[in-house]
Amino acid sequence: MKLPKVVKRYCPSCRIRTEQKVKEQSSGRASTLKRGAKQRARLRGLNRGIGNKGRFSRLKNQAKMKRKTTKKTALVYTCTICGKGKDQKKGKRTGKLVLE
Repeated sequence: MKLPKVVKRYCPSCRIRTEQKVKEQSSGRASTLKRGAKQRARLRGLNRGIGNKGRFSRLKNQAKMKRKTTKKTALVYTCTICGKGKDQKKGKRTGKLVLE
């Protein structure tokens, strides 16, 4: 999906239409100790011992697991006058986002 690098939009802090830079929001990294993480379960001692280990004993075949092929792109618009960039908008499902 092709998008322009600069768009004219309404800025709520300036209260006028200004030119705003378009940028794709960075995804960041998932925490290793979040609920449902394998490392957290190992620290709690859930993946050790004899017998059925529940969901830790299953094989995870990536090809068989159903999942969506693309994610929705989150766009961040930064005002060129005041520099505020909190305005976000969900984009469409795209394999690749190209800012021109």
